[in-house]
Amino acid sequence: MFEKPQIILLKSFCTLPFGSNKDTAVEVFGQPEEIQNLTDDILNNNSLVYHYWNEGYSLFFNTNTDQSFCSVEIDNKDTLLFDIRIFSLKEKEIIELMKEHGYGLSDSEVHKWGEKRISFDEAGLDCYFENNKLVSVNFGLLERENNFFYFPN
Repeated sequence: MFEKPQIILLKSFCTLPFGSNKDTAVEVFGQPEEIQNLTDDILNNNSLVYHYWNEGYSLFFNTNTDQSFCSVEIDNKDTLLFDIRIFSLKEKEIIELMKEHGYGLSDSEVHKWGEKRISFDEAGLDCYFENNKLVSVNFGLLERENNFFYFPN
């Protein structure tokens, strides 16, 4: 496994590029601790999820298309973004870091249960906070309206 997982926006998680298949994911990360099928009736989307609970991340594969790696959910506190431990940053610091790298804040929402989400749509990144502390990060490919996934170079 990786000592410090790394977010490479719009491209990869650690050394696993978006668009990779499940076999490549297993070569990179090993066998998942749990495999789950998820269905989102609102977005009309199905995903196969490889959970690596002990490592602090879950890999998502879009089953509506070719079962390619399309996003990841992370709660590993050592995760790096732009060589900085993202979980050590406060909300304003994340917004500033993203701005420094050309990504503006596109949305912010506080859910009824108290969790806050900040989104950077152009980067495919969502950050979730509880009690002003970052608790998870989701990032992946940019999905276009016709379910075409954009793989930037």
